Amino acid sequence: MSTVTISAADINKLRQATGAGMMDCRKALTETNGDFEAAIDWLRKQGQKVAAKRSDREAKEGVVIAKTSSDNKTGFIVLISSETDFVSKNADFIAFAQSIADAAVENDVKTAEELNEVTVNGAKVADLINDKLAAIGEKIGIAKFERLEAPYVASYIHGANRMGVLVGLSKESADAGKDVAMQIAAMNPVAIDANSIPVETVDRERGIVVEQIKQDPKMAGKPDEMIAKIAEGKLNAFFKEQTLLAQPFVKDGGVNVEAYLKGIDKDLKVTAFKRVALG
Repeated sequence: MSTVTISAADINKLRQATGAGMMDCRKALTETNGDFEAAIDWLRKQGQKVAAKRSDREAKEGVVIAKTSSDNKTGFIVLISSETDFVSKNADFIAFAQSIADAAVENDVKTAEELNEVTVNGAKVADLINDKLAAIGEKIGIAKFERLEAPYVASYIHGANRMGVLVGLSKESADAGKDVAMQIAAMNPVAIDANSIPVETVDRERGIVVEQIKQDPKMAGKPDEMIAKIAEGKLNAFFKEQTLLAQPFVKDGGVNVEAYLKGIDKDLKVTAFKRVALG
């Protein structure tokens, strides 16, 4: 039995993230000693249709800027968070976020910490953020920073600065870069292909799928070998849905993204991608 006190706020947070019912969320948190990520997995093992965990869940409000260097070999995403959409939709705040992203590009910064130390118009970015905080009365900051290098990098901003995407390609192709970035924005893949999914992610998904199968009354008493075989089939379906190259291309559902790229250039490949979204 859990010794951790589960608050109404904890339960509501899990409900917001998963869409599961209040009692299910309470039980999930109780069973996992209040571990939020473990509670999501617990719900999924019970067969709940909940959202998969995503590392790009950051601030609920703010401005996302995605930009590339002039030679398109380096891309940057900067998320400047705010507390309300009143601030994030303000033209001055958007321009402020843009100026910080410009500083990231111009100084080729590698980390958020380095960006905070960059000077813009005679002042450090960290000081400019503090000044802006004092002026608007809301907590703001660099909530997310991503950097990507490739022979060709495309950037894409979606939904009034609420999402930014970077795509690294093995060679220059502006059309493919834009199309693949839009694909990533819409479909939110977890990796480029099955081989690039971290082993721990595959193992976690396999464990969840096995537990889901065991919860099915029709599978009671079935041998582990059969359950394992069914689980692998479900994992393959997961790879098709959640990996970029296997996903149906959003502009033409008759082909997947891999086939789309080969149609442009048989040697064109996605080397990496980054996706940062609000909410």
